[in-house]
Amino acid sequence: MLVRIAAFLLFFGLLLMLSVAGGASIAIWQNDKARQAKQQKKNSDALRSAPQKSVKPSQSPSTATVPSSGPGTFTTAHASGRIIGKKGQLRLYKVQVEDGTHLSAEHVAAEIQKILTDPRSWAAHGQGRFQPVSGRADITIKIATPHTTDKLCAPASDTGGELSCKVADDVIVNLKRWVTGSPEYDGLPGEYRHLIINQEVGYLIGYHMHMYCPGPGRLAPVMMQQIKGLHGCKSNAWPYTRDGDFITGPLGP
Repeated sequence: MLVRIAAFLLFFGLLLMLSVAGGASIAIWQNDKARQAKQQKKNSDALRSAPQKSVKPSQSPSTATVPSSGPGTFTTAHASGRIIGKKGQLRLYKVQVEDGTHLSAEHVAAEIQKILTDPRSWAAHGQGRFQPVSGRADITIKIATPHTTDKLCAPASDTGGELSCKVADDVIVNLKRWVTGSPEYDGLPGEYRHLIINQEVGYLIGYHMHMYCPGPGRLAPVMMQQIKGLHGCKSNAWPYTRDGDFITGPLGP
């Protein structure tokens, strides 16, 4: 009998110890949870009260790198090559890029040469021959900042920081248009460069009058001032189609 009583007391004591230990564990766990919740609330309040840094939208690389003005001095491309075209007057041309524009004169000259040798351009259809040079030239193609463009074009036209022009035998290409293209042109800036060169060369070879849209949905003539609106035509950077057809339209001032 005494053995049973001792066993019962031992069992009851063990239960009591486990209950106390469990209660302590629960209390510790609850205290830890409370401390964690308090710290999270403190961190959240600190974040809300801290001054927020504004995030500026990133600028387009094309617009961010176009300076509005430059020193007015130019670097001439070291260029020479074969004669482009087989018929018509031979015109030697050189390419110059205004200093500080972050453009390579050699790269620009290579791109212009590629435009002039395209089968849709003037030379492929007997409208003159062209040869790149670095020295004496009949034509000088200059890539200039908007401010310099306005100064160089002033004797011929008001370019307003936006347009390009031809003055005597110089083609002045507005850097802004060369880099960013035109909002009216439905294509990449690189394609708009084709239009700039083809149009300005068109003036040089005798197309002194502008052309207008020949009809809705048709290709705009290269001698149309597409930067001022397409008027229903489709953007186009070449004087001829791939089939060799001249893209024309009504003439105007």
